[in-house]
Amino acid sequence: MWWYLDAFSDDGDLGLTVIAFIGSVFSPYYAHTRRKGRGDPRAHVALNVALYGKPGARWSMTERGAQALEQDKERLVIGPSALHWRNDALEIDIDEICMPIPRRIRGRIRLHPEQMPGIRYALDDAAAHWWQPIAPRARVEVDLENPHLRWSGTGYMDSNTGEIPLEHSFSDWDWSRAAASGGDSLVVYQVRQVDGGTRNLALHFRRDGAVEAFDAPPPRPLPGALWGIGGASCLDHEQPVRVVSRLEDTPFYSRTRLSGVLAGRPVEVMHESLSLERFRQRWVQMLLPFRMPRRP
Repeated sequence: MWWYLDAFSDDGDLGLTVIAFIGSVFSPYYAHTRRKGRGDPRAHVALNVALYGKPGARWSMTERGAQALEQDKERLVIGPSALHWRNDALEIDIDEICMPIPRRIRGRIRLHPEQMPGIRYALDDAAAHWWQPIAPRARVEVDLENPHLRWSGTGYMDSNTGEIPLEHSFSDWDWSRAAASGGDSLVVYQVRQVDGGTRNLALHFRRDGAVEAFDAPPPRPLPGALWGIGGASCLDHEQPVRVVSRLEDTPFYSRTRLSGVLAGRPVEVMHESLSLERFRQRWVQMLLPFRMPRRP
């Protein structure tokens, strides 16, 4: 299971993602124990933090064991970092070290949901994986002491749960979340399953709380990234798509900030492409520990 949050500053110069994992789905250590028939998710926990824009761009993800995990209804502790709900806001206290160049990320992030639909959706035909849009639209406040950053902007939060490993169900997917004018948000999942089937979700979350499905355009290829995981956008074909910035470019996933038009509305988009076929490759598994150390 993981909880995902992202945000961009109001001036568009800075951004971040935070992902809290119980059962770190992209961990080579977790994959190794699963192959041996063990794989307790609580023994593979991590908080992934990525800061985008200059100054202060950083990335950290340290995996820890079960002794580093504390969890109850309102609080999740992973090593020196913690997430907890306080007065209808989610507070994230971060104290992490980047790798391979050791630099600290320390401070607090607050997320104030503007929408909380309280619904979830199956991502695969077997209903082994579920996605819950916790806060499709939110205000986010960032107050970090290291690096020294303070900003606020529009954000998003969701969670994913699964009964079996992602790579057993999916070959790849493209996911986008878009902030539109008037406080609305749109989310699109375009999923390809290992059996060749596809499954798509396209949802419009209105500021008044209503949730409506819409027909997303067919996927349109994005420019290839360095590692070849360019993916495909869900944006309207009649309008140009602009790659604002390539946030992540890795052997098995890419994260990109886009600008374009979706469902006839100008939007700023956080887009992610994930290849589980690439993730399964042994050479990719061998590279991951350099960015994802495990603390005993």
